[in-house]
Amino acid sequence: MLTSVAGQGFSWRAGEEIDLPGAEAAKWADGVRAELVRAAPLETPERPAAETSARRPARRKAAPRGPS
Repeated sequence: MLTSVAGQGFSWRAGEEIDLPGAEAAKWADGVRAELVRAAPLETPERPAAETSARRPARRKAAPRGPS
């Protein structure tokens, strides 16, 4: 929760994490009253080692042609 909220049968304080069903959590998570928090981090695909560590050599510029 980003702000404290209370109603009939509930009372939530700012900073508190509330476990709600997905649709209801999305309604509260408007960026003012609350924000979504995931229990597990989202998985990101891993890149192959060769793709992240291999670099191509820099291209050299061609020498100017013609009379000097």
